[in-house]
Amino acid sequence: MMGKWLTNANVQLAAWLRMGISPQRLALTLALGFAIGCLPIVGLPTALCAVVALRFGLNVPVIQAANYVAMPFQLALFLPLSRFGGWMFSAGRQPQLQHASALQMIFASGHVASHALAAWLVIAGPMVVLMTVALTPLLERMPVLATSRAK
Repeated sequence: MMGKWLTNANVQLAAWLRMGISPQRLALTLALGFAIGCLPIVGLPTALCAVVALRFGLNVPVIQAANYVAMPFQLALFLPLSRFGGWMFSAGRQPQLQHASALQMIFASGHVASHALAAWLVIAGPMVVLMTVALTPLLERMPVLATSRAK
């Protein structure tokens, strides 16, 4: 009984992955979902992935799955992205905020977040290209996607 269920699940997964999409387009969808999922603004990637997928006719469940896989990276990359952004703008060391007012802390956190966003904007494009180029040959080798080369 379990074997039959797994076979049906695999068939459903294959149909879900294909959905009229070529391996190249699927690779692009996964790369975009992952890159957008690393956006250093909590809550925005899910909505942005949906908008991008609908606007460009990409597979919405696949882009959202890649987005959700990237969520731990979103948190882990915030500090490195903010440091890289600070370096890009020559921000130097940030002042210590131990005795700062609430307004000073809000301003400083917004400043750090803007640095992280700027760094993400610089890195995201090349990341999407590299991931698409790397994933395309892997997806082309999958027998499930062999019939989907047209689009």
